[in-house]
Amino acid sequence: MLPNTGKLAGCTLFITGASRGIGKAIALKAAKDGANIVIAAKTGEPHRTLPGTIYTAAEEIEAAGGKALPCIVNVREEQQITDAVEKAVQKFGGIDILVNNASAISLTGTLETPTKKVDLMMSANTRGTYLASKICLPYLRKSNIAHILNISPPINLNPIWFKNHCAYTISKYGMSMCVLGMAEEFRGEVAVNALWPQTAIHTSAMDMLGGAGVEQQCRRTDILADAAYCILTKPKSFTGNFVIDENLLREEGIKNFDVYAVAPGHPLLPDFFLDVDPDTLAMKMEAHGASPVFREGKKIESAKPEGPDGAKPEGHDGAKSEGPDGAESAAVKPLGPVEETFKIIKGAISEDVVRSTQGVYLFELSGDEGGTWYIDLKNKAGSAGIGEPPVKVDVVMSMSSGDFVKMFSGKLKPTMAFMSGKLKIKGNMALAMKLEKMMTQFSSKL
Repeated sequence: MLPNTGKLAGCTLFITGASRGIGKAIALKAAKDGANIVIAAKTGEPHRTLPGTIYTAAEEIEAAGGKALPCIVNVREEQQITDAVEKAVQKFGGIDILVNNASAISLTGTLETPTKKVDLMMSANTRGTYLASKICLPYLRKSNIAHILNISPPINLNPIWFKNHCAYTISKYGMSMCVLGMAEEFRGEVAVNALWPQTAIHTSAMDMLGGAGVEQQCRRTDILADAAYCILTKPKSFTGNFVIDENLLREEGIKNFDVYAVAPGHPLLPDFFLDVDPDTLAMKMEAHGASPVFREGKKIESAKPEGPDGAKPEGHDGAKSEGPDGAESAAVKPLGPVEETFKIIKGAISEDVVRSTQGVYLFELSGDEGGTWYIDLKNKAGSAGIGEPPVKVDVVMSMSSGDFVKMFSGKLKPTMAFMSGKLKIKGNMALAMKLEKMMTQFSSKL
């Protein structure tokens, strides 16, 4: 890992969203130098599901060797940013570094994103970054360090990054456009850069988006903290850059990246917005075992017995065989992969699954065995089958029948299916996120 050099000793960092995750990791790295940290975040009281508050973060920062100023700041509120900046200047004498880390995310399509969510992402991500920068800049211009660092991606105009979550992409690219504009506007006075991870980072947000087990495909926040530290200790002439954490750290001589992995040696999930085709990434992940494979002898596509010469016997090639009287015999007709999957799902539904899920899922499948199928995990003992469910649907999922089978058998992660556009979701996103946990229970039987 990147060692501390002491270059940030006595510097004051104003970090938004620093009560947990990436923001806190950057704060703790700087604190080891003896830096002053303004923890500008919303969480003053313990959250129901998310860890940490501005006060617990302050305790950790001071234990690491820094000085902390916890401030309640919602970056959507201009006055709260202004008040926190004034407190920071009064306490520490100025501001040397601003890290715009606070961000909101909703990976939903245009028609499925409520206006309230659109406003939240635009206000927190783009507007919040712009406001925090504007309010801090008069003080940054007086500093010899003078850096703004936005946790935002390189601007990639490949439509794949817009089609599944247009509002989120616009809001994150707004943060990146602040880098483009402000780096030029304040060149020579304030360095302005962006930092983005090469792979998924294990945070509370990733747990929510990726579901159970996703942490094994992630790196720890330490890698972004090290990369941020490297950027913030460079001269002001290093400006207008869109930095990828791994690339920068390799240039700094880091060779062992297993130290940053949650599960060293495990294949990693690439992050959004990097110029690699998501379909290709999904195939590479499967090839390297990033998703569970079918158990031996249980592949739906090859579960039919074969003859001694490897040929499939009569009745196992999808054709109908005839009985002694010439009538078609249904007994030897194999089930299709989708029908077989639903048969197994039916057998796996239990009262516990219904009680813990409380959702009705409709699947609109294309291709072989296409059509409408459903899983009711909300009513009575639950049910599953072809056609429309007899009750109100909570989530509609559209995909090919082949990808459906892969998803329920563990070969295709729902997160990757969604990222690559193979899976489209309408309805209750919270219930949709329960799908991966549900699939884990079902896939063991496939």
